[in-house]
Amino acid sequence: METIFVSIVSVCTFANLFMKEKILHIASEMFLIIGFKSVTMDDIAKKSGISKKTIYAHFNNKTALVGAVTDFLFETVRKGVDLIHKQEQNPIVELFEIKRFVMKHLKDEKSSPQYQLQKYYPKIYSSLKHKQFDVMQELIKENLEKGIHQKLYRPTVDIDFIARIYFHGVVGIKDKDLFPLQNYSMKTLMTYYLEYHLRGICTKKGIQELENQL
Repeated sequence: METIFVSIVSVCTFANLFMKEKILHIASEMFLIIGFKSVTMDDIAKKSGISKKTIYAHFNNKTALVGAVTDFLFETVRKGVDLIHKQEQNPIVELFEIKRFVMKHLKDEKSSPQYQLQKYYPKIYSSLKHKQFDVMQELIKENLEKGIHQKLYRPTVDIDFIARIYFHGVVGIKDKDLFPLQNYSMKTLMTYYLEYHLRGICTKKGIQELENQL
């Protein structure tokens, strides 16, 4: 009897986890394509083929769902970036691979989700930005050190400064007031910014590798 009870509990737990993952996946897609503010809980329920009551069984309100989605997206991207980083490619190739991976998972950000997140969910945005900063600082510093060692980057660059300015730029190009989405796709902006970043720190050898990637 006890074994049967444990099995039933395990099945229920798995079903709950599966449903929660399903909601997160669908909500993530909708938030990125349409926007955090624009998508309603009714929209998510309809797209998921489940009742709104089921969503509320897993997330108390929309703010809780938005927080869970941003954590989910952050972890998805972080794990993917870690895998690319572990491949030990040359640092310029690594940055382009990361750009391609991030753009694939963030749907080109046509709805400017960062803008909506910052405006309507400032606490969630601030928490996410701090986590992104910590991860990106470590990644870019290692990338810079490797590039200097391989003579692709100039040995005189200030690693801490460049890592910070890189993060500031990546965040800044997502400002839709400065870079209207009708004029620039996020893919275009990321490519322009990556080229801008690398041309400022590369040696002649590094510029040749950059040209190959472009």
